[in-house]
Amino acid sequence: MTLNIEEISFQIILNGGNARSLAAESINLAKAGEFKLAEQKIEEANEAMTIAHRFQTDLIKGEASGEKFEISILLIHAQDHLMNAMTVIDLAKEIIELYKKTNELECRKC
Repeated sequence: MTLNIEEISFQIILNGGNARSLAAESINLAKAGEFKLAEQKIEEANEAMTIAHRFQTDLIKGEASGEKFEISILLIHAQDHLMNAMTVIDLAKEIIELYKKTNELECRKC
């Protein structure tokens, strides 16, 4: 079954949005000191990103092989979701590490 451009866009939006939400959740878990759970949420976010990225890659491969796609606001919105998710995941990883270091320093004071 071949998906049309709108269905592909919605898949990118869905999976990119899920990835972003999971990354945001990981930050809250790290803030609460739940580092193992935070890292699990990052893994889940990466899995959702892999799915979203796969749809994007299929579009790129299609265009590279001569397929023509209509560039719509929906597709642009999908790309925004994907890029935001990538950014939030990267920042979440850094924030988790900062919370870990802060936690280590606080534990040394005890």
